[in-house]
Amino acid sequence: MKKLLFVIIAMMAVSISNIATAQNKPIINATVSGKIVDSKTNEPLIGAAVQIKGTTNGSTTDVNGDFSLITGQKLPFSVIISFVGYLKKEVVITADKAEIKLDEDISQLADVVVSSRRRQEAVQDIPIPIAVIRGAAAEDAGAFNVNRLKELVPTVQLYASNARNTTLNIRGLGSTFGLTNDGIDPGVGFYVDGVYYARPAATALDFVDIERVEVLRGPQGTLFGKNTTAGAFNITTREASFTPSASFELSYGNYGYIQAKGSISGPINKQLAARISFSGTQRDGLLYNTKTQQNMNDINNLGTRGQLLYTPSEKVKITFIGDYTAQKPNGYGWPVAGVVTTKRAAYRQFNAIIADLNYKLPYSSAFERVVDLDTPSKADNSLGGVSANADIKIGNGTLTSTTAWRFWKWTPLNDRDYTGLPIFTISSGNSVHDQWSQELRYSGKVADNLSGVIGVFGLWQDLKSDPVQTEEAGSAQWRFAQSSTSALWKTPGLFDNFGIRTTNRIQSTSLAAFAQVDWAVNDKIHVLPGLRYNYDKKVANYKRETYGGLQTTDAALLALKNAVYTNQAFDTDVSESNVSGQLTLQYKASKNVNAYGTYAISYKPVGINIGGLPTANGQVLIDLAKVKPEGVTHYELGVKTRPTANSFLNVVVFNDDIKDYQTQVQTPEPGVNRGYLANAEKVRVRGVEVEGNVRLTHFTFNGSIAYTDGKYVSFTNAPVPLEEVGGTQAFKDVSGGELPGISKWTGSFGAEATTKGVFFGLKGNYFVAADIYFRSKFSSSPSPSQYLNIEGYSLLNGRFGFRASNGISIYVWGRNLANTDYYEQLLAAPGSAGQYAGILGDPRTYGVTMRYSF
Repeated sequence: MKKLLFVIIAMMAVSISNIATAQNKPIINATVSGKIVDSKTNEPLIGAAVQIKGTTNGSTTDVNGDFSLITGQKLPFSVIISFVGYLKKEVVITADKAEIKLDEDISQLADVVVSSRRRQEAVQDIPIPIAVIRGAAAEDAGAFNVNRLKELVPTVQLYASNARNTTLNIRGLGSTFGLTNDGIDPGVGFYVDGVYYARPAATALDFVDIERVEVLRGPQGTLFGKNTTAGAFNITTREASFTPSASFELSYGNYGYIQAKGSISGPINKQLAARISFSGTQRDGLLYNTKTQQNMNDINNLGTRGQLLYTPSEKVKITFIGDYTAQKPNGYGWPVAGVVTTKRAAYRQFNAIIADLNYKLPYSSAFERVVDLDTPSKADNSLGGVSANADIKIGNGTLTSTTAWRFWKWTPLNDRDYTGLPIFTISSGNSVHDQWSQELRYSGKVADNLSGVIGVFGLWQDLKSDPVQTEEAGSAQWRFAQSSTSALWKTPGLFDNFGIRTTNRIQSTSLAAFAQVDWAVNDKIHVLPGLRYNYDKKVANYKRETYGGLQTTDAALLALKNAVYTNQAFDTDVSESNVSGQLTLQYKASKNVNAYGTYAISYKPVGINIGGLPTANGQVLIDLAKVKPEGVTHYELGVKTRPTANSFLNVVVFNDDIKDYQTQVQTPEPGVNRGYLANAEKVRVRGVEVEGNVRLTHFTFNGSIAYTDGKYVSFTNAPVPLEEVGGTQAFKDVSGGELPGISKWTGSFGAEATTKGVFFGLKGNYFVAADIYFRSKFSSSPSPSQYLNIEGYSLLNGRFGFRASNGISIYVWGRNLANTDYYEQLLAAPGSAGQYAGILGDPRTYGVTMRYSF
C-alpha cells in the first residue's frame, strides 16, 4: 500500500510538471510588469498569484513583490490577484507597469456561497438551517470522512460497526439505529455533485478533492430528487479548471498512519478541461487479535476521481465524472464490553455458559483493545460510478440534467459472537448493488419577484446476495442455544458447521416530481411553498436453506437444530404513493436579520424486510415483511443574524412528529440476519440549535450547540431490551422511552489564532487551532435498556503550523488529545445470551501534514 502511494505521488508530480510547462507558453506579444504590495504597509507580497482573467497565463511575485506577464493580449485587460491571508482582487491593467495593493482578509466575515437551493447564494440569506464546512477547513481538521465530520456538526450522528452497517442521522432521524437492513431507504439524502448515493455504505468513503460540504437540517424533499425527511448532505467537489493548478498533501502519524492526496487540473483545449484526484489512507489496526496475532480495525483505503468539463458555449456546461473507491481493512472486531443478566434460567446466562465451556475472556476491559476472535475477519468495500451533468442556461434560469450509474460491492467475514468460542464461525453477508438515477430540473426566475425550482427524479436499484450469504454455527453453539436440560443438546456434532445459505434480492423503483417557489411579496417578506409527489415500489425475493450439522432423522434432534436455523422462503412486493410539501415564510428584517418559519409534511418510503423474518410456533410471520412508510410532520422557527460585519449568530427551534417510525429491532433468533424492521406508532423529536462565528484581526472563534429531545410517544409492541429476554413477555410497551443514538446535549467549539511570520525564508502565517466536541449520555438500544447506555464524553483536537504565501503548508496535529476512552456504539450479540460488544472510539492520535498547492 505505502509503495503504491509513493508511486502514484511521483507520477502525479511528473504530470503536474508537464501540464504546467505545456499550458503556460503564451503567445509572445508584449510584456506587462508590476508590483504587489500590502495596502497598509506597502510591504511587497512574495508569492502572490497573478493571472490574466479568462486565460491560463499567469505569474507569481518574486522576493521584491514584482511580477512579469508575457502575453499576446492587448491592453487593457483584467488580472486576478490572490494571496494567502488577503482578499482576492480583480484589477484592470491599462499600462505596461502597475502597482497593485491588496487588503488583508480581516475586515469582515465573508459570505459562504452554497448551491443547496439549486442556485448560488449566500448561506445567511437562505431560510434553511444549514452548516457549511469548506473543504480546506475539513482537511485542516482531519475530517476526511463523514465520521470525522460529525465532530464539526453536532446535529449529525453517524454510527458504524463496519462500512455496511452505517447509520447516518440528522437530529436523530434518518436511518434505523443498529445493524443495517437493506429493505428501507435512508431519510438523510447523501449527494455528491448532484448524484444521490443510495446505500449507507457510501458514507464510509474518504472525501476526495472536496470543495465544500453543506449539511441541511429538516425535510428538503421539494429541493432534492430523493426523499430527505431528516436532512441532506450536499457535497460539492472541486471542478475541473481552465487554469492549470495542482495540490499535494502527505500526512504521517502514529499507529502507522499515512495519508496521501493529490489533484491535478488544467485545460485540454479552449472548451475542455480535466481534473484528476487521488486519496490513499492507511493506518494500523487499533485492536489486537490474540487468535490470529494480527491487528484489526485498520484503515486501508484508496480512492480516485476524474472529471471532464466541456463548455461548448457560454450557456452550456457539461461535466463528466467517474470515481472509484476500494477499502480493504483487516476486518472489524469488537471486544465484549459487558454482560447483562437476562431473565432466562441461570444455566442460560453468559457467564454460566462460558464456565461450562472452560472459556474466559482474555481481557477485563474492552479498552485494553484486545480480542480473541476465532473467525478471520474482512470487510472489503468497493464502490464507484459515472455521471453526466449538463447545465443549460435557458431564459432567466438553468435546465439541469443529472444522469448517473453507481455500484457497491460488499464482501465481509465477521465473528458475530464477539468471543474466541466457535459459536458463530461464519457471518458473510456478501452483497452487490447497482443503481441508476436520472434527475431533470429547471431553476431560475419566472418574474422579478418570482423564482423557484421544478423537477422530476427517478431511481432504480437492484440489490442482491453475491451470490450467496452464509451464516454458520460451530461446535460451541449447542451450549448457547440450549433452552432445556435435555441431554440431547450434548449430542456430538449436532451443530458443528451447521448453517444457512441465503439468496435474496430486492429491486426498488422510486419516482418523484417536486417543485418549490420563492415569491418575494416585497423586499422583506418571502413566501416559499413547495410540493412533492412520491411513488415507491419494492420487490423482494428471499430464500435460505440449512446445511451441515449432524445428519439425522431423529425428530427430537431436528427440533433442536430448527431452534437455531430453519429453512425460510418468501416472495413479496410493496408499493406506496403519497403527496407531501412544505410552506416557509421568510422575513428579512434587514440585511443583517433573516427570520423564517417552516411547516412541512414528508414521507420516508415504504420498506420491506429482506434479512429473514421472525417465526412464531414454527410459522413465518409474513405480516412483518411490509414496513409502513414513515410520515414526518415538521415545524421550525429560525433566525439568522449578523451582529457585526465579522460575525454571525443563528438560532433555530424545531419539532418533528413521526408516525409509523421505522425502527430496527433485534430478535433472539440467530437466523434473522441483522434483526428485522418494525414500525413504532409515534415518535417525537424536538430541540434547539445555536451556531455562531466571530472573526477578529488574528483570531477566529466558532461554535455550535444543540439540545435534542427524542422519545417514543407510542411504541406498544417493541421487543424487550436485552435484560428482559426470557421473561414472560416477548414484547414491551416502551412509550415514553428515549430514542436510540440521541444525546440531549451536543456541541462543538473551535478557535484559531494566526500571526504573520517567516519560516525558513518563506513569508506567511503561523497558526494554532483547537476544537472540542462533546455529547451527553445516549441510548444504544432500540428498546431502552438500563445497561446499553453510553456515557457522555468530550474530544479535544488541536493543530499548529505555518501556511506560506507560496502555497506550502506544514502543521502538527493531534486528535483526542486527552486520550479519552469512549464507546461509539454498543451491540447485543445474536442469541441474547447477555453479552454485548463495544465499538471503541479512537485513542489519542497525532502526526504531521505537509501540503503544497499552486
